[in-house]
Amino acid sequence: MKRYPYLPHTEEDIREMLKVIGVELIDDLFVDVPKTISPEKLNLPESKDEITVRRIIENLAKKNKFLNEMKVFLGAGIYYRYIPSVVYHMASKPNFVTAYTPYQAEVSQGTLQALFEYQTMICELTGMEVTNASMYDGASALAEAMLMAVRISKKPKVLLSEAVHPEYKRTVETYVKPQGIEVEYFAYDKETGQVDIEDLKKKLDDKVGGVAVAYPNFFGIVEDLKAIKEALPEKVPFVVAADPIALAILEPPAKFGADIVVGEGQALGNFPELGGPGFGFFSTNMKHVRTMPGRLIGKTKDVDGKTGYVMILQTREQHIRRSKATSNICSNHAHSAVMAAIYMATMGKEGLVEVAERSTKAAHYLAKRLEEKGFSLAFKGPFLFEFVFNAGQDYEEKWHKMVEKGILGPLPLSRFYADMDGKALAATTELTTKEDIEALLEAIA
Repeated sequence: MKRYPYLPHTEEDIREMLKVIGVELIDDLFVDVPKTISPEKLNLPESKDEITVRRIIENLAKKNKFLNEMKVFLGAGIYYRYIPSVVYHMASKPNFVTAYTPYQAEVSQGTLQALFEYQTMICELTGMEVTNASMYDGASALAEAMLMAVRISKKPKVLLSEAVHPEYKRTVETYVKPQGIEVEYFAYDKETGQVDIEDLKKKLDDKVGGVAVAYPNFFGIVEDLKAIKEALPEKVPFVVAADPIALAILEPPAKFGADIVVGEGQALGNFPELGGPGFGFFSTNMKHVRTMPGRLIGKTKDVDGKTGYVMILQTREQHIRRSKATSNICSNHAHSAVMAAIYMATMGKEGLVEVAERSTKAAHYLAKRLEEKGFSLAFKGPFLFEFVFNAGQDYEEKWHKMVEKGILGPLPLSRFYADMDGKALAATTELTTKEDIEALLEAIA
């Protein structure tokens, strides 16, 4: 078989290919494309020189609003946090960003070592024994966790708390329902915002093969994992979707008997550009490692006794037989996980604790000031750096107007919950200042 170099096709090549296909012209390949979208009807301006094009693009860019110029109180899973300059500086090294590195991890020792350290640090946060080398995002990580729970339990039904992120719940349904797995929800207490243990117990039956809660939950309330675990039958896998920054000051889910811990890792050194990119983290215990999706990086020695890093487990169907694969759609964001490793190594344990504590203090100060202004909190349960308050029936209209004032305000919850009209979810981070809070209070009053 004759091999051709990777070069553009010559006219002779094109004529030969068209002859084999059975058409005369390249345009004949597009006869089924509606003429309404032909190039002649596209609203494209005449070509211009580079200087002019640059000015046009820069003027368009000036219409954008940048988070570093705004006062941000929007969270709900993606957070505006401070990223030390060393993170992007290190993550931009050619060792990490060469083309296709995520799919050829065994080629780059630097990437493999960074991912190995990432796995280790996520294990320290979650308290679990093993972490894979990242997932696509937090929502798909939870969906994969529910599939894994069913593989472990061999039961056809999963239960999720109503206080899990609404987008996570939809993702879980998209993943599991086509496989014949039933999804059911248990309620949260309308006073505390925490899981309604009695409702959970009512929903537990012989078909349940996995139970999932968020920690903290979508409303920012810290769940009582001990009470939830005690309500579960012994062999029902317990899945916790956790916030990695919150885990710096909360007891790790492993302490309460979690079988799988997942979450969105964007807050660990990844900027919230249009909601991403982020990555999902996925932790479990060694006894379940063969049922875990994704891949694992390990540390070993080569024939000369030198330390080396290798991919020791890969359960995607692209690499092993489909019948043995734990997932045919799991993916990972390797470079985002590398940035998380650099961020966590830079911050250290004390730094992560300080970030979580500053964020929490800001949230509680904001809650206090809101109450002083006549607003009330929606739930009495304990919270860290996110909480729900009663913002008033006209809040969504105010929310849109805040943006024009440079304030990205708390999220209107009526978008996700029909019975939460007038309620808003406020988030603070280590970047939130008292001046930001006063500006929000003025805009919302």
